[in-house]
Amino acid sequence: MNKIEDRKANYRKDSLTLVGAIALGTGVMIGAGIFALTGQMAEMTGALFPLAFLSAALIVSFSAYSYVKMSNAYPSAGGIGMYLYKAYGGTLPTAFNALLMYFSMVVAQSFLARTFGSYSMQLFEPGYHGILVPALGVGALIVAFLINLSSNRLIEGVASFIGFAKIGGIIIFGVAGVWVADSIAMDFTQSIPDSTVSGFLAATALGILAFKGFTTITNSGSELKDPHHNVGRAIMISIALCVVIYTLVGFAVASNLSLSDIIATQDYSLAAAAKPALGDSGLWFTVILAMLATAGGIIASIFAVSRMLAMLTEMKLVPHSHFGMSGSIQKHTLVYTVVIGIVLTAFFDLSRIAALGIIFYLIMDIAVHWGILRHLRRDIHANVLILITAIMLDLLVLGGFLWVKVISDPLVIGVAISGMIIIAIIETLFLRKQGQTENV
Repeated sequence: MNKIEDRKANYRKDSLTLVGAIALGTGVMIGAGIFALTGQMAEMTGALFPLAFLSAALIVSFSAYSYVKMSNAYPSAGGIGMYLYKAYGGTLPTAFNALLMYFSMVVAQSFLARTFGSYSMQLFEPGYHGILVPALGVGALIVAFLINLSSNRLIEGVASFIGFAKIGGIIIFGVAGVWVADSIAMDFTQSIPDSTVSGFLAATALGILAFKGFTTITNSGSELKDPHHNVGRAIMISIALCVVIYTLVGFAVASNLSLSDIIATQDYSLAAAAKPALGDSGLWFTVILAMLATAGGIIASIFAVSRMLAMLTEMKLVPHSHFGMSGSIQKHTLVYTVVIGIVLTAFFDLSRIAALGIIFYLIMDIAVHWGILRHLRRDIHANVLILITAIMLDLLVLGGFLWVKVISDPLVIGVAISGMIIIAIIETLFLRKQGQTENV
């Protein structure tokens, strides 16, 4: 009996506060968003990249409506997995889209880890892109894994400290960058690439990746105090904080680097912008800030995604093997999450990691809105017009992003499609076997 209990995922009710949930959400959002996406977005849309962040914020605001309504009605550690289950039941659409969300979150933590490595190396060898970047990222994942083996209170404490430290630090960077901008020429005369509609849509899609960290808050439903109200509050506060911060920092970067320089230094553009604006001390400040931000984001992402997979396992929607490990399912999913993240960090560059993440996320996001529209809108009193608008906006930016990637990097589209086909086949076979087992 004790062994059976030990295998269960253990969630401590009221072990997370509203502040802790906001710290976890912003930890993923800010770490992934502002430090590594700026250059990629500039490469796609030219000098309009700051507006792409605002466009992404608008789309995320419509998307967040569904998650707030669902979290108020059905708070759960399963988060989006539980929301999909409420909409589609124990079927293939639930399992398939929940795993898309799982992998998009794993991709996000790999993105953070790789960004951690890129910024760390700027202290020693500016412009470095060699093997030490993924090696440092893998090291960050391992440290975050060890922290996640500890108690929720320690995780919340670390995430909260790092979260508020980096918010304050990024605001200082943004204000300082704007303050000195009058003495630094803004050079957007090199309009490479030219701004196009598809490029702007693709950049907006990447910008959504900078905000999607709010979804990690949905996985805190079983552990957050007053979850019926605080999950939704944490989501809205986190998004609002990030809108202000991204706008400020985007303008600071645009004011202190030429467009070509932003693109050339896309893996560490904030550090590159800090040097002309604030000198060597500014560079050190920004790099250390980036290291703290991405490390905090990794901790928060691993915390949320391992709990989501544990819940899916308990719901018998995904296959699970102990592989000889002792401990709870939650500990096992923590191991799986970190191992997959290590592989992605070691073998994929930032642009491809980001592309996989946003494709998986947008498809899953559309499924959430559609499920609510078809099956739950009356139960949770959702506004039909907002749901339809969210679906249309997701389809618009996903189409623009896929078009740009088909032209510039078709391999990543092939990897994404292959991954989804494999997930669909494995889940079809697993759910069919589960049905046969239950009928015996």
